[in-house]
Amino acid sequence: MTSGKTFRGAGWAVTALGLTLASVLISAAPASAQDAAASAPAAGSYTPMKPTPGVGMPVDGGIGLQQQYSKLGEYAHWIHDGVLMPLIALICLLVLVLLIVIALKFNRRANPIASKTSHNTILEVVWTLLPVLILIGIAVPSIDLIAKQYKPAPENALTIKITGNQWFWTYGYPDNGDFEVISNMLNLPGQPTINNGVREVGSRPWDGPSHLEVDNRMVVPAGEPIRLQITAADVIHSFAVPSLWFKLDAVPGRINEKVLFIEKPGVYYGQCSELCGAKHGYMPIAVEALPRAQYNAWVLTHPGGAIDGTKAAAAATGPASDALPAVATSEAAPTESAVDAVAEAE
Repeated sequence: MTSGKTFRGAGWAVTALGLTLASVLISAAPASAQDAAASAPAAGSYTPMKPTPGVGMPVDGGIGLQQQYSKLGEYAHWIHDGVLMPLIALICLLVLVLLIVIALKFNRRANPIASKTSHNTILEVVWTLLPVLILIGIAVPSIDLIAKQYKPAPENALTIKITGNQWFWTYGYPDNGDFEVISNMLNLPGQPTINNGVREVGSRPWDGPSHLEVDNRMVVPAGEPIRLQITAADVIHSFAVPSLWFKLDAVPGRINEKVLFIEKPGVYYGQCSELCGAKHGYMPIAVEALPRAQYNAWVLTHPGGAIDGTKAAAAATGPASDALPAVATSEAAPTESAVDAVAEAE
């Protein structure tokens, strides 16, 4: 019995030595492989996107509408620049020509005997029907634009609830675990504090323009319709992002709904567009549109965040190569009591 116990103990020792050598070989793997494992992002990792200057934000000396990044915005931009502005320019030019002609042809010096004409059927029909036709031409695309803006979202569209507060925004994600994000304007360097406990703009590499950047953006997926439900907690606010052709009032006790569609990833800025109190000018909006995979990763960084009803799994504590030696060590060093128990059982 004693010799059997001795042999079994020697067997455990050989096994432990083999596992120890295996762990040493793993730790001696090429540095590049270890670095790649160590640098792999953990599940649910997220780094805010750096905005592109001039995209989704106002520019110095800019006139006209901001460049649009939604289908509705592009359609509205075409109506504004391709239909309304040329038509208005032609009408103004026509009125100016008529005024000049009247001033030159029908003044007292050029026309000492005034005309006593009181009716001109053709002229009256023309100046009545022509404005009617112009208004119809404007109404057709305008009504079409309004109808498209308030077309209901698809049944499976992502829903985000927006709440206006004095003076910050709250974004709720009921389809992704029902977590909330509070968005405050960043403080301005060298100026009085606007929001206590919030950092200053420019302190992170992804910060956008002052007066427009926030501590927590409203993150959404790009390239798909999003159902925005907007309300307010105190007074009337207005959620407006010019480059996305989006504006909808936030009214206490009422939910207004509209579809948001962003064509490509980026950061898009807006502001509250309803006078809501003393800090109305310090209530910006920052919308960050990400590809769906990156959006899902952002969701999983929040406690309770879920994708399609599945919550985030616990993040790994380290690369797999770091875990192997620990496992090998735990199996390679059986305690003496365990050896004795096996020997006695046999």
